[in-house]
Amino acid sequence: MAGADEAGESAEADGDAGANAAADAPDFRPRAPRLLAALGRALQGPGEPATYRLVRFAILRLLGLVYVATFAGAVIQILPLIGHDGLLPADLYLAEARDALGADAPWEVPTLFWLDVSDAALRGVSALGLVLGLALLLGVSSGPLLLALWLLQLSVLGVGQRFWAFGWETQLLETTLLAMLLVPWTGWRPLDRHGPPLVGVVLMRWLALRIMLGAGLIKLRGDPCWHDLSCLDVHFETQPNPHPGSWLFHHAPAWIHQAGVLFNHLAEVILPFFVFGPRRVRYVAGVILVAFQLTLIASGNLSFLNWLTIIPCLACFDDQLLRRLVPARWRGRFVGPEAAAPASRPLRIAAWILAAIVAWRSVDVVANLLSPSQSMNRSYDPLHLVNTYGAFGRITRERLELVIEGSDAREPGPTTAWRAYELPCKPGDPNRRPCLITPYHLRLDWLMWFAALEAGDYGGLAREEWLLHLVAKLLEGDPSVAPLLAVDPFAGGPPPKSVRIVAYRYHFAEPGDPAGAWWVREPVGVLVRPLRADDPELRAFLGAHGWER
Repeated sequence: MAGADEAGESAEADGDAGANAAADAPDFRPRAPRLLAALGRALQGPGEPATYRLVRFAILRLLGLVYVATFAGAVIQILPLIGHDGLLPADLYLAEARDALGADAPWEVPTLFWLDVSDAALRGVSALGLVLGLALLLGVSSGPLLLALWLLQLSVLGVGQRFWAFGWETQLLETTLLAMLLVPWTGWRPLDRHGPPLVGVVLMRWLALRIMLGAGLIKLRGDPCWHDLSCLDVHFETQPNPHPGSWLFHHAPAWIHQAGVLFNHLAEVILPFFVFGPRRVRYVAGVILVAFQLTLIASGNLSFLNWLTIIPCLACFDDQLLRRLVPARWRGRFVGPEAAAPASRPLRIAAWILAAIVAWRSVDVVANLLSPSQSMNRSYDPLHLVNTYGAFGRITRERLELVIEGSDAREPGPTTAWRAYELPCKPGDPNRRPCLITPYHLRLDWLMWFAALEAGDYGGLAREEWLLHLVAKLLEGDPSVAPLLAVDPFAGGPPPKSVRIVAYRYHFAEPGDPAGAWWVREPVGVLVRPLRADDPELRAFLGAHGWER
Protein backbone atom coordinates (compact mmCIF):
# COMPACT_ATOMS: atom_id res chain seq x y z
CA MET A 1 0.00 0.00 0.00
CA ALA A 2 2.90 2.32 0.77
CA GLY A 3 4.29 1.68 -2.69
CA ALA A 4 0.97 2.49 -4.27
CA ASP A 5 0.73 5.74 -2.34
CA GLU A 6 4.22 6.74 -3.38
CA ALA A 7 3.41 5.89 -6.99
CA GLY A 8 0.25 8.01 -6.82
CA GLU A 9 2.06 10.96 -5.33
CA SER A 10 4.76 10.62 -7.98
CA ALA A 11 2.17 10.56 -10.76
CA GLU A 12 0.39 13.61 -9.26
CA ALA A 13 3.69 15.45 -9.02
CA ASP A 14 4.49 14.56 -12.61
CA GLY A 15 1.05 15.84 -13.67
CA ASP A 16 1.53 19.13 -11.81
CA ALA A 17 4.93 19.51 -13.33
CA GLY A 18 3.49 18.89 -16.78
CA ALA A 19 0.73 21.41 -16.23
CA ASN A 20 3.20 24.01 -15.00
CA ALA A 21 5.43 23.31 -17.95
CA ALA A 22 2.46 23.73 -20.32
CA ALA A 23 1.53 26.98 -18.64
CA ASP A 24 5.07 28.26 -18.89
CA ALA A 25 5.49 27.15 -22.49
CA PRO A 26 5.25 29.85 -25.13
CA ASP A 27 2.00 30.05 -27.15
CA PHE A 28 2.93 29.44 -30.75
CA ARG A 29 -0.60 30.15 -32.05
CA PRO A 30 -0.72 33.07 -34.52
CA ARG A 31 -1.13 36.42 -32.76
CA ALA A 32 -3.75 37.87 -35.14
CA PRO A 33 -6.48 35.27 -34.44
CA ARG A 34 -5.95 35.67 -30.70
CA LEU A 35 -6.28 39.46 -31.00
CA LEU A 36 -9.39 39.16 -33.15
CA ALA A 37 -10.94 36.72 -30.67
CA ALA A 38 -10.18 39.09 -27.79
CA LEU A 39 -11.60 42.03 -29.77
CA GLY A 40 -14.73 40.03 -30.54
CA ARG A 41 -15.25 39.22 -26.85
CA ALA A 42 -14.75 42.89 -25.95
CA LEU A 43 -17.25 44.10 -28.55
CA GLN A 44 -19.81 41.47 -27.63
CA GLY A 45 -19.75 42.41 -23.96
CA PRO A 46 -21.34 40.37 -21.17
CA GLY A 47 -22.16 36.82 -22.07
CA GLU A 48 -25.63 36.80 -20.47
CA PRO A 49 -28.51 36.69 -22.97
CA ALA A 50 -29.99 40.06 -23.80
CA THR A 51 -33.51 40.90 -22.59
CA TYR A 52 -35.68 43.78 -23.72
CA ARG A 53 -38.45 44.41 -21.19
CA LEU A 54 -36.98 47.71 -20.04
CA VAL A 55 -36.30 48.69 -23.66
CA ARG A 56 -39.95 47.99 -24.41
CA PHE A 57 -40.98 50.15 -21.46
CA ALA A 58 -38.96 53.11 -22.83
CA ILE A 59 -40.22 52.61 -26.39
CA LEU A 60 -43.88 52.58 -25.36
CA ARG A 61 -43.64 55.61 -23.09
CA LEU A 62 -41.99 57.68 -25.81
CA LEU A 63 -44.52 56.44 -28.36
CA GLY A 64 -47.26 57.54 -25.98
CA LEU A 65 -45.74 61.03 -25.82
CA VAL A 66 -45.74 61.25 -29.61
CA TYR A 67 -49.38 60.23 -29.80
CA VAL A 68 -50.34 62.77 -27.15
CA ALA A 69 -48.61 65.49 -29.19
CA THR A 70 -50.20 64.53 -32.51
CA PHE A 71 -53.75 64.03 -31.26
CA ALA A 72 -53.65 67.07 -28.95
CA GLY A 73 -52.86 69.05 -32.08
CA ALA A 74 -55.68 67.35 -33.95
CA VAL A 75 -58.22 68.19 -31.25
CA ILE A 76 -57.48 71.89 -31.76
CA GLN A 77 -56.66 72.04 -35.46
CA ILE A 78 -58.59 69.32 -37.27
CA LEU A 79 -61.86 71.24 -37.74
CA PRO A 80 -60.27 74.51 -38.97
CA LEU A 81 -58.10 72.50 -41.36
CA ILE A 82 -60.29 69.68 -42.70
CA GLY A 83 -63.69 70.06 -41.04
CA HIS A 84 -66.87 70.81 -42.99
CA ASP A 85 -65.97 74.52 -42.98
CA GLY A 86 -62.20 73.90 -42.98
CA LEU A 87 -59.57 74.94 -45.47
CA LEU A 88 -59.56 71.50 -47.16
CA PRO A 89 -62.88 69.88 -46.17
CA ALA A 90 -62.57 66.15 -45.65
CA ASP A 91 -66.16 65.48 -46.75
CA LEU A 92 -65.47 67.00 -50.16
CA TYR A 93 -62.24 65.04 -50.40
CA LEU A 94 -63.94 61.71 -49.75
CA ALA A 95 -66.73 62.54 -52.19
CA GLU A 96 -64.14 63.28 -54.89
CA ALA A 97 -62.27 60.07 -54.03
CA ARG A 98 -65.45 58.00 -54.37
CA ASP A 99 -66.23 59.60 -57.73
CA ALA A 100 -62.70 58.98 -59.01
CA LEU A 101 -62.05 55.51 -57.57
CA GLY A 102 -65.51 54.00 -57.34
CA ALA A 103 -65.67 50.76 -55.36
CA ASP A 104 -61.90 50.83 -54.79
CA ALA A 105 -62.08 54.07 -52.84
CA PRO A 106 -62.23 52.53 -49.31
CA TRP A 107 -59.11 50.44 -50.08
CA GLU A 108 -57.14 53.22 -51.76
CA VAL A 109 -58.12 55.68 -49.00
CA PRO A 110 -58.43 53.52 -45.85
CA THR A 111 -60.14 55.52 -43.13
CA LEU A 112 -62.91 55.15 -40.58
CA PHE A 113 -64.37 58.40 -41.86
CA TRP A 114 -66.07 56.56 -44.71
CA LEU A 115 -68.62 55.70 -42.02
CA ASP A 116 -69.07 59.29 -40.84
CA VAL A 117 -67.06 62.34 -41.82
CA SER A 118 -68.98 64.89 -39.80
CA ASP A 119 -67.24 67.44 -37.61
CA ALA A 120 -68.34 65.47 -34.56
CA ALA A 121 -66.64 62.35 -35.93
CA LEU A 122 -63.42 64.24 -36.72
CA ARG A 123 -63.30 65.78 -33.26
CA GLY A 124 -64.31 62.50 -31.60
CA VAL A 125 -61.54 60.48 -33.27
CA SER A 126 -59.00 63.13 -32.27
CA ALA A 127 -60.21 63.15 -28.65
CA LEU A 128 -60.18 59.35 -28.47
CA GLY A 129 -56.64 59.29 -29.87
CA LEU A 130 -55.56 61.78 -27.21
CA VAL A 131 -57.08 59.68 -24.41
CA LEU A 132 -55.48 56.46 -25.69
CA GLY A 133 -52.14 58.24 -26.15
CA LEU A 134 -52.28 59.42 -22.53
CA ALA A 135 -53.05 55.87 -21.41
CA LEU A 136 -50.00 54.58 -23.32
CA LEU A 137 -47.82 57.35 -21.88
CA LEU A 138 -48.97 56.54 -18.34
CA GLY A 139 -48.20 52.84 -18.60
CA VAL A 140 -51.08 50.96 -20.22
CA SER A 141 -49.31 48.59 -22.60
CA SER A 142 -51.33 46.22 -24.75
CA GLY A 143 -51.68 45.15 -28.34
CA PRO A 144 -55.34 46.22 -28.70
CA LEU A 145 -54.47 49.73 -27.46
CA LEU A 146 -51.72 50.11 -30.05
CA LEU A 147 -53.95 48.68 -32.77
CA ALA A 148 -56.60 51.27 -31.93
CA LEU A 149 -54.06 54.10 -32.07
CA TRP A 150 -52.74 52.81 -35.39
CA LEU A 151 -56.25 52.72 -36.83
CA LEU A 152 -57.06 56.25 -35.63
CA GLN A 153 -53.81 57.63 -37.02
CA LEU A 154 -54.40 55.87 -40.35
CA SER A 155 -57.93 57.30 -40.48
CA VAL A 156 -56.83 60.90 -39.90
CA LEU A 157 -53.96 60.53 -42.36
CA GLY A 158 -56.42 59.21 -44.94
CA VAL A 159 -58.40 62.47 -45.00
CA GLY A 160 -55.69 64.92 -43.85
CA GLN A 161 -54.57 65.83 -47.40
CA ARG A 162 -51.81 68.47 -47.48
CA PHE A 163 -52.03 69.15 -43.76
CA TRP A 164 -51.05 65.56 -42.90
CA ALA A 165 -48.74 64.99 -45.88
CA PHE A 166 -45.53 64.63 -43.85
CA GLY A 167 -43.15 61.70 -43.76
CA TRP A 168 -43.40 61.36 -39.99
CA GLU A 169 -47.12 60.58 -40.23
CA THR A 170 -46.40 57.31 -42.07
CA GLN A 171 -43.34 56.75 -39.88
CA LEU A 172 -45.64 56.87 -36.86
CA LEU A 173 -47.86 54.21 -38.44
CA GLU A 174 -44.94 51.89 -39.18
CA THR A 175 -43.43 52.38 -35.72
CA THR A 176 -46.75 51.59 -34.07
CA LEU A 177 -47.18 48.45 -36.15
CA LEU A 178 -43.78 47.16 -35.01
CA ALA A 179 -44.48 48.15 -31.41
CA MET A 180 -47.51 45.84 -31.46
CA LEU A 181 -45.06 42.93 -31.61
CA LEU A 182 -43.41 43.97 -28.36
CA VAL A 183 -46.44 43.99 -26.08
CA PRO A 184 -48.80 41.38 -24.63
CA TRP A 185 -52.27 41.13 -26.17
CA THR A 186 -54.05 39.76 -23.12
CA GLY A 187 -52.87 42.16 -20.42
CA TRP A 188 -51.81 45.74 -19.93
CA ARG A 189 -48.90 45.74 -17.46
CA PRO A 190 -46.10 48.16 -18.48
CA LEU A 191 -43.48 45.58 -17.44
CA ASP A 192 -45.03 42.27 -18.27
CA ARG A 193 -42.84 39.35 -17.23
CA HIS A 194 -42.88 38.04 -20.80
CA GLY A 195 -40.15 39.61 -22.86
CA PRO A 196 -40.81 40.76 -26.43
CA PRO A 197 -39.86 38.40 -29.27
CA LEU A 198 -36.37 39.10 -30.59
CA VAL A 199 -37.64 39.38 -34.15
CA GLY A 200 -39.72 42.42 -33.10
CA VAL A 201 -36.60 44.10 -31.73
CA VAL A 202 -34.71 43.29 -34.94
CA LEU A 203 -37.50 44.84 -37.05
CA MET A 204 -37.20 48.01 -34.97
CA ARG A 205 -33.48 48.12 -35.76
CA TRP A 206 -34.24 47.64 -39.45
CA LEU A 207 -36.61 50.62 -39.25
CA ALA A 208 -33.87 52.70 -37.58
CA LEU A 209 -31.42 51.79 -40.34
CA ARG A 210 -33.85 52.75 -43.10
CA ILE A 211 -34.85 56.05 -41.50
CA MET A 212 -31.29 57.19 -40.87
CA LEU A 213 -29.74 55.90 -44.08
CA GLY A 214 -32.59 57.28 -46.19
CA ALA A 215 -32.07 60.72 -44.66
CA GLY A 216 -28.31 60.52 -45.13
CA LEU A 217 -28.34 59.38 -48.76
CA ILE A 218 -30.97 61.92 -49.85
CA LYS A 219 -28.69 64.65 -48.50
CA LEU A 220 -25.60 63.40 -50.30
CA ARG A 221 -27.57 63.11 -53.53
CA GLY A 222 -29.65 66.24 -53.17
CA ASP A 223 -27.49 69.25 -52.37
CA PRO A 224 -23.76 69.99 -52.83
CA CYS A 225 -23.68 71.89 -49.54
CA TRP A 226 -23.68 68.53 -47.76
CA HIS A 227 -20.40 67.81 -49.55
CA ASP A 228 -18.66 71.14 -48.94
CA LEU A 229 -19.92 71.19 -45.31
CA SER A 230 -21.74 74.52 -45.70
CA CYS A 231 -25.39 73.46 -45.24
CA LEU A 232 -25.61 74.46 -41.59
CA ASP A 233 -24.45 77.99 -42.40
CA VAL A 234 -28.05 78.67 -43.45
CA HIS A 235 -30.17 75.71 -42.30
CA PHE A 236 -30.92 76.90 -38.76
CA GLU A 237 -32.23 80.18 -40.18
CA THR A 238 -34.21 78.75 -43.10
CA GLN A 239 -35.71 75.57 -41.56
CA PRO A 240 -39.51 75.42 -41.37
CA ASN A 241 -40.07 76.47 -37.77
CA PRO A 242 -37.06 77.79 -35.81
CA HIS A 243 -37.03 78.20 -32.03
CA PRO A 244 -34.69 80.23 -29.77
CA GLY A 245 -32.07 77.49 -29.91
CA SER A 246 -32.00 77.87 -33.70
CA TRP A 247 -30.79 81.46 -33.28
CA LEU A 248 -27.93 80.26 -31.05
CA PHE A 249 -26.92 77.49 -33.46
CA HIS A 250 -27.04 79.88 -36.41
CA HIS A 251 -24.59 82.27 -34.77
CA ALA A 252 -22.14 79.53 -33.76
CA PRO A 253 -18.67 79.65 -35.38
CA ALA A 254 -18.29 78.24 -38.88
CA TRP A 255 -16.18 75.33 -37.67
CA ILE A 256 -19.07 74.18 -35.47
CA HIS A 257 -21.35 74.22 -38.51
CA GLN A 258 -18.84 72.14 -40.46
CA ALA A 259 -18.45 69.71 -37.56
CA GLY A 260 -22.24 69.47 -37.41
CA VAL A 261 -22.41 68.38 -41.06
CA LEU A 262 -19.75 65.73 -40.40
CA PHE A 263 -21.71 64.59 -37.34
CA ASN A 264 -24.78 64.34 -39.57
CA HIS A 265 -22.94 62.11 -42.04
CA LEU A 266 -21.60 59.94 -39.22
CA ALA A 267 -25.08 59.47 -37.74
CA GLU A 268 -27.03 59.06 -40.98
CA VAL A 269 -24.63 57.33 -43.37
CA ILE A 270 -22.13 55.29 -41.33
CA LEU A 271 -23.65 54.36 -37.98
CA PRO A 272 -26.96 52.92 -39.30
CA PHE A 273 -25.11 49.79 -40.41
CA PHE A 274 -23.87 49.23 -36.86
CA VAL A 275 -27.35 48.81 -35.36
CA PHE A 276 -26.92 45.12 -36.22
CA GLY A 277 -23.41 44.88 -34.80
CA PRO A 278 -22.15 43.17 -31.63
CA ARG A 279 -23.65 44.34 -28.35
CA ARG A 280 -21.15 47.06 -27.43
CA VAL A 281 -21.01 48.30 -31.03
CA ARG A 282 -24.80 48.62 -30.95
CA TYR A 283 -24.55 50.47 -27.65
CA VAL A 284 -22.19 53.05 -29.16
CA ALA A 285 -24.28 53.41 -32.31
CA GLY A 286 -27.48 53.79 -30.27
CA VAL A 287 -26.00 56.44 -27.98
CA ILE A 288 -24.76 58.53 -30.92
CA LEU A 289 -28.00 58.16 -32.87
CA VAL A 290 -30.08 59.25 -29.88
CA ALA A 291 -27.67 62.13 -29.18
CA PHE A 292 -28.01 63.21 -32.82
CA GLN A 293 -31.80 63.35 -32.54
CA LEU A 294 -31.55 65.32 -29.28
CA THR A 295 -29.28 67.80 -31.05
CA LEU A 296 -31.91 68.26 -33.75
CA ILE A 297 -34.57 68.79 -31.08
CA ALA A 298 -32.34 71.45 -29.49
CA SER A 299 -31.93 73.26 -32.81
CA GLY A 300 -35.45 73.50 -34.23
CA ASN A 301 -39.19 72.75 -34.00
CA LEU A 302 -39.32 69.71 -36.30
CA SER A 303 -42.70 68.56 -35.02
CA PHE A 304 -42.49 65.11 -33.40
CA LEU A 305 -40.13 63.73 -36.06
CA ASN A 306 -37.01 63.50 -33.92
CA TRP A 307 -38.86 62.21 -30.86
CA LEU A 308 -40.37 59.50 -33.05
CA THR A 309 -37.02 58.61 -34.60
CA ILE A 310 -35.49 58.00 -31.17
CA ILE A 311 -37.94 55.11 -30.67
CA PRO A 312 -36.42 52.54 -33.09
CA CYS A 313 -32.93 53.70 -32.05
CA LEU A 314 -33.72 52.50 -28.51
CA ALA A 315 -33.78 48.96 -29.90
CA CYS A 316 -29.96 49.20 -30.11
CA PHE A 317 -29.93 48.83 -26.31
CA ASP A 318 -30.98 46.03 -23.99
CA ASP A 319 -31.98 45.68 -20.36
CA GLN A 320 -28.41 44.89 -19.34
CA LEU A 321 -27.47 48.46 -20.27
CA LEU A 322 -30.63 50.35 -19.33
CA ARG A 323 -30.77 48.65 -15.92
CA ARG A 324 -27.62 50.55 -14.99
CA LEU A 325 -29.48 53.83 -15.55
CA VAL A 326 -32.19 52.91 -13.02
CA PRO A 327 -31.33 53.68 -9.37
CA ALA A 328 -30.79 50.50 -7.35
CA ARG A 329 -33.78 51.14 -5.04
CA TRP A 330 -36.11 51.36 -8.06
CA ARG A 331 -34.82 48.41 -10.05
CA GLY A 332 -37.25 45.96 -8.55
CA ARG A 333 -40.14 48.24 -9.52
CA PHE A 334 -39.04 49.11 -13.03
CA VAL A 335 -37.17 45.98 -14.03
CA GLY A 336 -38.87 43.30 -11.97
CA PRO A 337 -37.22 40.70 -9.81
CA GLU A 338 -38.21 37.69 -11.89
CA ALA A 339 -36.35 36.54 -14.99
CA ALA A 340 -37.93 37.37 -18.30
CA ALA A 341 -40.16 34.65 -19.68
CA PRO A 342 -40.19 34.07 -23.44
CA ALA A 343 -42.87 35.75 -25.50
CA SER A 344 -46.05 33.79 -26.07
CA ARG A 345 -46.12 31.42 -29.01
CA PRO A 346 -48.92 33.30 -30.87
CA LEU A 347 -46.97 36.55 -30.56
CA ARG A 348 -43.79 34.89 -31.87
CA ILE A 349 -45.74 33.50 -34.83
CA ALA A 350 -47.28 36.92 -35.54
CA ALA A 351 -43.82 38.50 -35.36
CA TRP A 352 -42.44 36.11 -37.94
CA ILE A 353 -45.42 36.66 -40.24
CA LEU A 354 -44.94 40.43 -40.05
CA ALA A 355 -41.19 39.97 -40.57
CA ALA A 356 -41.95 38.14 -43.82
CA ILE A 357 -44.26 40.97 -44.93
CA VAL A 358 -41.66 43.59 -44.05
CA ALA A 359 -38.99 41.66 -45.97
CA TRP A 360 -41.26 41.47 -49.01
CA ARG A 361 -42.22 45.16 -48.89
CA SER A 362 -38.61 46.18 -48.20
CA VAL A 363 -37.54 45.15 -51.71
CA ASP A 364 -38.92 48.41 -53.13
CA VAL A 365 -37.51 50.37 -50.21
CA VAL A 366 -33.99 49.01 -50.71
CA ALA A 367 -34.25 49.63 -54.47
CA ASN A 368 -35.17 53.23 -53.69
CA LEU A 369 -32.18 53.61 -51.35
CA LEU A 370 -29.87 52.33 -54.07
CA SER A 371 -31.43 54.46 -56.80
CA PRO A 372 -29.72 57.69 -57.91
CA SER A 373 -33.24 59.17 -58.22
CA GLN A 374 -34.12 58.31 -54.61
CA SER A 375 -37.54 59.42 -53.37
CA MET A 376 -37.48 61.19 -50.01
CA ASN A 377 -40.76 60.12 -48.37
CA ARG A 378 -42.86 57.50 -50.12
CA SER A 379 -45.32 54.76 -49.27
CA TYR A 380 -45.81 51.62 -51.35
CA ASP A 381 -49.26 50.54 -50.18
CA PRO A 382 -52.38 52.23 -48.78
CA LEU A 383 -51.68 50.93 -45.26
CA HIS A 384 -48.15 52.42 -45.22
CA LEU A 385 -46.66 49.17 -43.91
CA VAL A 386 -43.07 49.80 -45.07
CA ASN A 387 -41.99 53.22 -46.30
CA THR A 388 -39.01 55.29 -47.40
CA TYR A 389 -37.90 58.27 -45.37
CA GLY A 390 -35.66 61.30 -45.69
CA ALA A 391 -35.36 64.94 -44.76
CA PHE A 392 -33.66 68.11 -46.00
CA GLY A 393 -32.32 66.68 -49.22
CA ARG A 394 -32.22 70.27 -50.44
CA ILE A 395 -31.38 73.19 -48.15
CA THR A 396 -33.14 76.51 -48.69
CA ARG A 397 -30.60 79.31 -49.05
CA GLU A 398 -32.88 82.19 -48.01
CA ARG A 399 -35.94 82.47 -45.85
CA LEU A 400 -39.02 83.84 -47.60
CA GLU A 401 -42.11 84.36 -45.48
CA LEU A 402 -45.64 85.04 -46.68
CA VAL A 403 -47.41 87.57 -44.48
CA ILE A 404 -51.19 87.95 -44.74
CA GLU A 405 -52.32 91.56 -44.28
CA GLY A 406 -55.75 93.12 -44.06
CA SER A 407 -57.05 96.63 -44.53
CA ASP A 408 -60.24 98.61 -43.90
CA ALA A 409 -59.90 100.18 -47.34
CA ARG A 410 -62.09 98.71 -50.07
CA GLU A 411 -59.90 100.26 -52.77
CA PRO A 412 -56.42 100.25 -51.18
CA GLY A 413 -53.76 102.57 -52.56
CA PRO A 414 -50.08 103.34 -51.99
CA THR A 415 -50.75 104.99 -48.62
CA THR A 416 -53.16 102.35 -47.28
CA ALA A 417 -52.43 101.10 -43.77
CA TRP A 418 -52.16 97.31 -43.63
CA ARG A 419 -52.42 95.19 -40.49
CA ALA A 420 -50.75 91.76 -40.32
CA TYR A 421 -52.22 88.47 -39.15
CA GLU A 422 -49.84 86.44 -37.00
CA LEU A 423 -49.64 82.67 -36.82
CA PRO A 424 -48.58 81.06 -33.51
CA CYS A 425 -44.98 80.17 -34.39
CA LYS A 426 -44.30 81.29 -37.94
CA PRO A 427 -41.89 84.25 -38.15
CA GLY A 428 -43.89 87.44 -38.56
CA ASP A 429 -43.25 90.41 -36.28
CA PRO A 430 -39.42 90.67 -36.21
CA ASN A 431 -39.49 91.51 -32.50
CA ARG A 432 -41.46 88.42 -31.49
CA ARG A 433 -39.36 85.67 -29.93
CA PRO A 434 -39.49 82.33 -31.77
CA CYS A 435 -41.50 79.76 -29.85
CA LEU A 436 -40.42 76.37 -28.51
CA ILE A 437 -43.20 73.84 -29.19
CA THR A 438 -41.56 70.53 -30.17
CA PRO A 439 -43.00 67.84 -30.30
CA TYR A 440 -46.26 69.71 -30.97
CA HIS A 441 -47.07 70.28 -34.65
CA LEU A 442 -48.62 73.52 -35.91
CA ARG A 443 -49.72 72.38 -39.34
CA LEU A 444 -50.75 75.69 -40.88
CA ASP A 445 -47.44 77.26 -39.82
CA TRP A 446 -45.56 74.45 -41.59
CA LEU A 447 -47.65 74.70 -44.75
CA MET A 448 -47.03 78.45 -44.90
CA TRP A 449 -43.30 77.64 -45.09
CA PHE A 450 -43.94 75.29 -48.02
CA ALA A 451 -46.16 77.90 -49.67
CA ALA A 452 -43.29 80.39 -49.51
CA LEU A 453 -40.97 77.85 -51.13
CA GLU A 454 -43.45 77.17 -53.91
CA ALA A 455 -44.06 80.85 -54.52
CA GLY A 456 -40.37 81.75 -54.46
CA ASP A 457 -40.51 82.75 -58.12
CA TYR A 458 -43.99 84.30 -57.63
CA GLY A 459 -45.39 82.01 -60.26
CA GLY A 460 -48.36 80.67 -58.30
CA LEU A 461 -49.50 78.34 -55.53
CA ALA A 462 -50.22 75.15 -57.41
CA ARG A 463 -50.21 72.85 -54.36
CA GLU A 464 -51.26 75.41 -51.77
CA GLU A 465 -54.66 76.43 -53.08
CA TRP A 466 -55.98 76.31 -49.52
CA LEU A 467 -54.17 79.63 -48.97
CA LEU A 468 -56.71 81.53 -51.07
CA HIS A 469 -59.47 79.76 -49.18
CA LEU A 470 -57.90 81.13 -45.99
CA VAL A 471 -57.91 84.63 -47.50
CA ALA A 472 -61.61 84.27 -48.33
CA LYS A 473 -62.41 83.22 -44.76
CA LEU A 474 -60.53 86.22 -43.35
CA LEU A 475 -62.49 88.51 -45.66
CA GLU A 476 -65.73 86.98 -44.41
CA GLY A 477 -64.68 87.12 -40.75
CA ASP A 478 -65.21 83.35 -40.54
CA PRO A 479 -64.60 82.33 -36.89
CA SER A 480 -63.66 78.76 -37.89
CA VAL A 481 -60.05 79.80 -38.57
CA ALA A 482 -59.58 81.59 -35.24
CA PRO A 483 -57.84 78.58 -33.56
CA LEU A 484 -55.13 78.74 -36.23
CA LEU A 485 -54.20 82.37 -35.55
CA ALA A 486 -52.15 83.97 -32.81
CA VAL A 487 -53.06 87.57 -33.71
CA ASP A 488 -56.18 88.65 -35.58
CA PRO A 489 -55.96 92.44 -35.95
CA PHE A 490 -59.66 92.58 -36.78
CA ALA A 491 -60.92 90.45 -33.89
CA GLY A 492 -63.93 91.93 -32.14
CA GLY A 493 -64.81 94.18 -35.06
CA PRO A 494 -65.87 94.02 -38.70
CA PRO A 495 -63.69 91.90 -40.99
CA PRO A 496 -61.24 93.57 -43.36
CA LYS A 497 -62.48 94.91 -46.67
CA SER A 498 -59.25 93.92 -48.45
CA VAL A 499 -56.66 91.19 -47.83
CA ARG A 500 -53.35 90.66 -49.59
CA ILE A 501 -50.30 88.40 -49.21
CA VAL A 502 -46.86 89.99 -49.13
CA ALA A 503 -43.51 88.20 -49.31
CA TYR A 504 -40.61 89.20 -47.06
CA ARG A 505 -37.03 87.99 -46.86
CA TYR A 506 -36.03 87.19 -43.26
CA HIS A 507 -32.63 86.89 -41.58
CA PHE A 508 -31.78 86.23 -37.95
CA ALA A 509 -30.79 89.46 -36.22
CA GLU A 510 -27.17 89.73 -35.14
CA PRO A 511 -26.27 89.34 -31.45
CA GLY A 512 -26.62 92.63 -29.63
CA ASP A 513 -29.10 94.06 -32.11
CA PRO A 514 -29.89 97.55 -30.76
CA ALA A 515 -33.61 97.11 -31.45
CA GLY A 516 -33.71 93.84 -29.54
CA ALA A 517 -35.21 92.12 -32.56
CA TRP A 518 -34.98 88.41 -33.34
CA TRP A 519 -35.36 88.90 -37.07
CA VAL A 520 -34.47 91.43 -39.72
CA ARG A 521 -36.71 91.48 -42.76
CA GLU A 522 -37.03 93.24 -46.08
CA PRO A 523 -40.04 93.33 -48.42
CA VAL A 524 -39.75 91.37 -51.63
CA GLY A 525 -43.09 91.93 -53.28
CA VAL A 526 -46.85 91.36 -53.24
CA LEU A 527 -47.61 87.73 -54.00
CA VAL A 528 -51.42 87.96 -53.98
CA ARG A 529 -52.98 91.28 -54.97
CA PRO A 530 -55.53 92.88 -52.64
CA LEU A 531 -58.74 90.87 -52.77
CA ARG A 532 -62.28 91.75 -51.66
CA ALA A 533 -64.92 89.32 -50.48
CA ASP A 534 -66.92 89.90 -53.68
CA ASP A 535 -63.92 89.65 -56.03
CA PRO A 536 -65.23 87.74 -59.10
CA GLU A 537 -62.03 85.76 -59.60
CA LEU A 538 -61.93 84.74 -55.96
CA ARG A 539 -65.59 83.65 -55.99
CA ALA A 540 -65.03 81.66 -59.19
CA PHE A 541 -61.97 80.00 -57.65
CA LEU A 542 -63.93 78.99 -54.54
CA GLY A 543 -66.82 77.72 -56.61
CA ALA A 544 -64.53 75.59 -58.79
CA HIS A 545 -63.22 73.83 -55.69
CA GLY A 546 -66.61 73.37 -54.05
CA TRP A 547 -65.72 75.80 -51.27
CA GLU A 548 -68.49 78.29 -52.06
CA ARG A 549 -71.00 76.95 -49.57
